[in-house]
Amino acid sequence: MTSISADKVAFIHYTLTNEDGDEIDSSRDGDPMPYLHGAESIVPGLERQLEGKSVGDRIKAVVTPDEGYGDPCGRDPQPVPRKAFEGVEPQPGMPLVVEDDDGQQIQLWITEVTDDEVMLSPDHPLAGVTLHFDVEVVEVRDATAEELEHGHAHSGDGHHHH
Repeated sequence: MTSISADKVAFIHYTLTNEDGDEIDSSRDGDPMPYLHGAESIVPGLERQLEGKSVGDRIKAVVTPDEGYGDPCGRDPQPVPRKAFEGVEPQPGMPLVVEDDDGQQIQLWITEVTDDEVMLSPDHPLAGVTLHFDVEVVEVRDATAEELEHGHAHSGDGHHHH
């Protein structure tokens, strides 16, 4: 039986909760989530705990912030005029990639949206949160050459970039 290791695509069903047991996210009402193992497409702590698992395995993984989304950086969210989001409907939790003055790409997250401004933070919404995953391995297969080249799994038959 194939087990999860580097260059394998694993399809998992998961439910993610916080310390209080509040559900943050789940794949259970839809299709299982595919990911390319070893490509850093899921948090490191979960990827490490899925290593070697096979179809039918279920795990409960606790992932601390240092192996999840990190600790908050301590900088307050910064306001940006709402009109800067022409053609985009900003939503709290939405990720953005922006370029700084040196041309470096920086990932930011929207924390709040008002009529006039959008608040942007360098912290992932789950920074500082200990993550509790309940995971079931549904499928494991070899990654295709295209998936290895792109550095992520493609779901089903098609090729989808999100």
